[in-house]
Amino acid sequence: MIIKTLVENTSISEKFKSEHGLCLYLETRKHKLLFDLGASYLFAENAHVLGLDLSEIDTVVISHGHYDHGGGLKAFLNLNTKAKIYVNRKAFGKYYALSPDGKKTNIGLDESLLQSDRLIFTGEHFVIDDELELFAGVTGTKLLSSANRGLLMEEAGLPVQDDFDHEQNLIVNQDGKTLLVAGCAHKGIINILDRLMELKNIQPNYVIGGFHLYSYAADKYEDPELIRELAQYLKEFDTTFYTCHCTGTKAYNDLREIMGKKIEYLATGSELKI
Repeated sequence: MIIKTLVENTSISEKFKSEHGLCLYLETRKHKLLFDLGASYLFAENAHVLGLDLSEIDTVVISHGHYDHGGGLKAFLNLNTKAKIYVNRKAFGKYYALSPDGKKTNIGLDESLLQSDRLIFTGEHFVIDDELELFAGVTGTKLLSSANRGLLMEEAGLPVQDDFDHEQNLIVNQDGKTLLVAGCAHKGIINILDRLMELKNIQPNYVIGGFHLYSYAADKYEDPELIRELAQYLKEFDTTFYTCHCTGTKAYNDLREIMGKKIEYLATGSELKI
């Protein structure tokens, strides 16, 4: 399996542009897919540098309804005519971020794209085929990010705390190995892992994703004690972790101090074979 990072907050070199967002290219035996689409057209520019033909993509997964994960959807639909886009219907709700001064900013997806016949709406557990499946329905509350409190959704016309029920995660099964891919892990990476083990009765061999230990809107990192607790917990898994995006580089360094080589960082332009 090949994973290439098309969009992330940092980059491995000046050849690749970066933005606050996430887009991963995954190539399995059966699929060429994109997990998330970043905030803009940038995923396509970096794909060109990496020599990827986006017209060959057959599957897109959008992890949740925030612009930094689905902002490139309109551009993708114009570039590719065949891929199916798997997304939770709730991802097209109205979502906002609060800045430290209380300013509310729209961070939702383009609602006009909701009418596209390329969209396939998913639920708590959606099996695409024997390689790919999606799940939501995460109910645990262990070590949740405090940055979630600055994220809102609209309900009955009023802003309320986002419940992140629009968030889904990808399972990739290949050659007897399991990869879990999360977007921002707003539901908490530990709780997502618990839900995966509940569904599949296995620990994943690999995990890729942001852990939401950094608030972009507030430019603030998570409490160091929570990061230490998270690292100690993840260290006990027989799993290799690759993190990025909303984890933040400082929090990654803190995780790395405890987890050692069990965790690595993926920046724009990174290429990984597992």
